[in-house]
Amino acid sequence: MRSPRLLTLLATALAVPALALAGPADAGPDPADGALAAGPYQATVKITKHGIPHVTAADWGSLGYGSGYAAAASSICTLADTVLTARGERSKHLGPDGRYRDGVSLDASNLQVDTFVTDLHDRKVVEGLLRSPAGPSARARAMVKGYTAGINRWLRDNRITDPACRNEAWIKPDATETDLWYGVYMANMIASSGNFVKEIVEADPPTLQDPGLPDLGIDLPLPTKKEDVAAYAKKVDGEALRRSLGQDSKFGSNATAIGGDKSSTRRGMLLGNPHFPWVGRYKFTQQHLTIPGKYDVAGASLIGSPAVNIGWNKDVAWSHTVSTAYRFTPYEYLTVGPGPLYLSANGLLRKAERRFVDVTVKRKDGSLGTVREDVWRTPQGYVIDSPSQFMGWSPISFWAIRDANAEHLRTIDTFLSMGEARSSRDLLVRQDAGGGMPWVNTIAADRRGEVLYADHSVVPHVTNAMVNRCLTPVGLLLKTVAGLPGLNGLLADGLCTWGSDADAQRPGILGPRNLPAVVRRDWVMNANDSYWTPNDKVRLEGYASIIGCEKCPRTMRTRMVQQYVVDRLAVGRETPSTLRGHEYANRVRAAEVMREGGRLDEVCARTGETQACAVLRKWDGRSDATSVGTHIFEEFVKRAPTGTNLWSVPFNARDPLNTPRGLKTGTAVVKAMQAAIDAVRDAGVAFDAPWGSLQVAGDRGAPPLPITGGDGDLAGNANAVDTEHPQANSDRYKAISYGSSHIQAISYLADGTVDARTILTYSQYEDPASPWSWDQTKLFSQEKWVRFPWTPAQIKAALVRTVRLSGS
Repeated sequence: MRSPRLLTLLATALAVPALALAGPADAGPDPADGALAAGPYQATVKITKHGIPHVTAADWGSLGYGSGYAAAASSICTLADTVLTARGERSKHLGPDGRYRDGVSLDASNLQVDTFVTDLHDRKVVEGLLRSPAGPSARARAMVKGYTAGINRWLRDNRITDPACRNEAWIKPDATETDLWYGVYMANMIASSGNFVKEIVEADPPTLQDPGLPDLGIDLPLPTKKEDVAAYAKKVDGEALRRSLGQDSKFGSNATAIGGDKSSTRRGMLLGNPHFPWVGRYKFTQQHLTIPGKYDVAGASLIGSPAVNIGWNKDVAWSHTVSTAYRFTPYEYLTVGPGPLYLSANGLLRKAERRFVDVTVKRKDGSLGTVREDVWRTPQGYVIDSPSQFMGWSPISFWAIRDANAEHLRTIDTFLSMGEARSSRDLLVRQDAGGGMPWVNTIAADRRGEVLYADHSVVPHVTNAMVNRCLTPVGLLLKTVAGLPGLNGLLADGLCTWGSDADAQRPGILGPRNLPAVVRRDWVMNANDSYWTPNDKVRLEGYASIIGCEKCPRTMRTRMVQQYVVDRLAVGRETPSTLRGHEYANRVRAAEVMREGGRLDEVCARTGETQACAVLRKWDGRSDATSVGTHIFEEFVKRAPTGTNLWSVPFNARDPLNTPRGLKTGTAVVKAMQAAIDAVRDAGVAFDAPWGSLQVAGDRGAPPLPITGGDGDLAGNANAVDTEHPQANSDRYKAISYGSSHIQAISYLADGTVDARTILTYSQYEDPASPWSWDQTKLFSQEKWVRFPWTPAQIKAALVRTVRLSGS
């Protein structure tokens, strides 16, 4: 309920289951090795150690068929749930009140999710995109069609044994390609509309009891003049606002590419580590896809994607990190009265479209009924009602968002084309031609020794000049605090509509010439900060602010990832061994900075907590399993003040990787240390407990294996892991369910071979009964690697089983 006391704002005005492919745990009939019956799809799936599928086929549809079959074998419960969500049928089978959490941005009731998705279906959004120039190519369609057929084939051939979904009658071999395309479409929008599902579904015109105004505990009214915004912005918790808008770097990654001038091989090397959920829709699965003589790519794919998203071929390897660019812009519309009427540029009144949505729901007695919900739209997109983000539906205005990732289905094409690249430069050309990189940066290294950093993702064509002429006062507040420009809805169809670039794949998005990228022969990296600092020397500047900030502070995680390379290059070239060694080094950059001059120990000593401080003083400054004191430091940085309240040397844009620094030792910092020590004591945890006894695996079915690494942005771990709704070992101090996921260390060697080392931290198979449900988790706990079988000889040596598929 919105607070009536905020009516003063009225003055504000506008200017998968058991091993179906692995022998012992098979639950259903198996196709005989070597048997090939007549049918439109034919694929061979070779399963090597750790459950990694290597799919070979002669055409794209068959390649998708094998990929879908293998994905169902390892992840059928999550795949089925993805299809259910894409159909808008969660409430029908699971009840309207259950929660759906995708592990990234969407946390809503089943009814809210179904309302949003059902309206997409009612408007036939995906069907329209499939017919448009922003839709997929014939080969992408064929691959998705084959992928769904492969899922259905697995369900026909096998009995589900995974306890998470084995008794669900709604799981049937009836997935369609349209279901998968809706799944892809929803994945495109996780950093945009997907972040506002609740706010879209719950949007309604204001009433006296519910006036649509923010209750943020700050002085009101909101600024009505642009010159008042800067002072007002200082009262807002900017970090919280950015997180609520999807700018949460916990959903992120690291990637480092070493070029030929700095590598011992004189060729490219890549270390990639996406930080993604360990459970749910946005898990990775590993796969290797081959069309002989035409296509040969290995790596990892998000569940529901037939294409390799992060991986390598014989010439180039790439990884991704979540970009700081916004994928949407909110438009503020001046209303006439409390209803849906708003002013347009020609002075006429227009009415927001109210759309009724009927959702089938499962009642408590098991019967089915229908619930009618509604959503509102303008020509720009869905109306949102989010007072806490300054975008409430008030008596004087409302907001709607235009979403660039809601306007295409080019993602699968983009990844397929990247898999054909022959160099880092070629990879970027192909990515740009695809026009579907939804929300990530790309870091790549090639056999020639060139490395690439690029943020050539889908970004609205909103130039700084447009922002300057189109911001409303509240829109300026959003931009000042969170970097998101709030534009004038009165001019949404004119001066404030998104522009176009001739070199862009389609209108409305920035083209390659207006997006940041660099190709070099030394090194590049990204760890979810903006494009500005791709290495310690290079600065990319002069780009539209909607992509990210320039001359702005870096997180401790960025500083750690860069420091690893800087320190190594000070003594010699990076080798394949030293580069992959950065993954498990587990240095804690914030601790290294705070310990300078003995300041961290001084802060602790001022608390008088002798036992805790003795532990902290002896701590090795790492997050290894054997480290003692890591938990005290993590609790401290969570509570420490920020900015000038924490550091005596402020951020300096001329030295972004070494500032801020100089830990202050005053009262505020000491209080934070005391609160941290109290938190450890209150948790019943010994001050001298080894980190590996506290931080353990938290994904379903995993034993409490010690997990190394730790907090990313605050503490400065490159091996960033976190806990969020853990499904196992939740009684432990920190059960990991998020963070380091599909890690790959790829090196191109002088003899023409590829040294491919990977680790899938939560393992390939979901069913806890599978020997491949936590085998790689154990290796990750032991800080080891898997030698990914890449060549035919390597595959043969690691082969567990071969499945030959034919059918429709």
